[in-house]
Amino acid sequence: MTINPTLAVDDRVDILSLTPDELSAFFASLGQPAYRAKQVFPLLARGLGFAEMTNLPKNLRGILEEKCVFTLPAVEKKLVSRIDGTIKYLFRLHDGTCIESVLMHYEHGNSLCISSQVGCRMGCRFCASTIGGKVRDLLPSELLGQVIAAQKDSGERVSNIVMMGIGEPLDNFDNVIRFLQLVNHEAGLCIGYRHISLSTCGLADRIRDLAAVDLPITLSISLHAPTDEQRSAIMPVNNRYPLASLFAACRDYYQKTGRRISFEYTLIAGKNDREEDARALADCLIQAFHGTGAPLHVNLIRVNEVEGTGFSRGTRESVNAFAAYLEKRGIVATVRRRLGADVNAACGQLRRSAAEGKPEA
Repeated sequence: MTINPTLAVDDRVDILSLTPDELSAFFASLGQPAYRAKQVFPLLARGLGFAEMTNLPKNLRGILEEKCVFTLPAVEKKLVSRIDGTIKYLFRLHDGTCIESVLMHYEHGNSLCISSQVGCRMGCRFCASTIGGKVRDLLPSELLGQVIAAQKDSGERVSNIVMMGIGEPLDNFDNVIRFLQLVNHEAGLCIGYRHISLSTCGLADRIRDLAAVDLPITLSISLHAPTDEQRSAIMPVNNRYPLASLFAACRDYYQKTGRRISFEYTLIAGKNDREEDARALADCLIQAFHGTGAPLHVNLIRVNEVEGTGFSRGTRESVNAFAAYLEKRGIVATVRRRLGADVNAACGQLRRSAAEGKPEA
């Protein structure tokens, strides 16, 4: 895997995107000893700028200022839930574009939902992130920067990462893999792979690529419909990777890694939340994974009511009935706890409001 370690604004080295080995090679190119990389890598992970690296000679700090770029996402807007303390960040990047991250508090630690792209080209009809399309991919430094910036601003350690924000992570494959390796590194933020979840709308070929990399992260598939007809109506990606193709890639992933896949299912009132939909969902999953030994898990999500989609969420009773039916069929079903309800914590809505110049409710 290769990466162009430069930001678009100039030709300076994007130092936060470098692995420790690349950092060593960079310092060697400056005539510096290899141990400089061991000094600098953990400082970058803490979000320290070159001027703050007082363990380095002053002249070397000047050289880094000249030859490298180190920028963290700037907090453009911050909303804090009065209900549960969830923090929603609108971050502005070096080129003026905006992304969102959401810091959520759980008993087991703090989870940060991060974005992988500026905008998204997948076109899922229920999602605010895709309105306006994709602008660009995020660099590894910009992925890592969300974690660092959230920790610095909140004063709290991020222990879990959810790649479920703006963008499709597997559509930015190389940069995302490099980010995962960087954020996991023991000399950096040291967030364990098993504490990282990656959600995809179903890019079957990239799911196989992810299996080949063999990182022990949790893979989540945004399913949201039990039939090709229903899924294609709300998720254009299904026209390229219909359910048969998607499930084949998921079976391959499970057989390669042995890791359970979680299926996300957003419940839309009157569209996919009826008893017949629960029956169709159970049928297709059981049939798709028959004989594989793969445990089946569905994470049920009540749709976020995004302006312009026309979709609304059903009652809590209908959600519970849907979950109960899946459980009766032997499928583990959980209902996602909704955090940050008063700050519209689902990604995409704050960025959209900022882009349109609308005040956030």
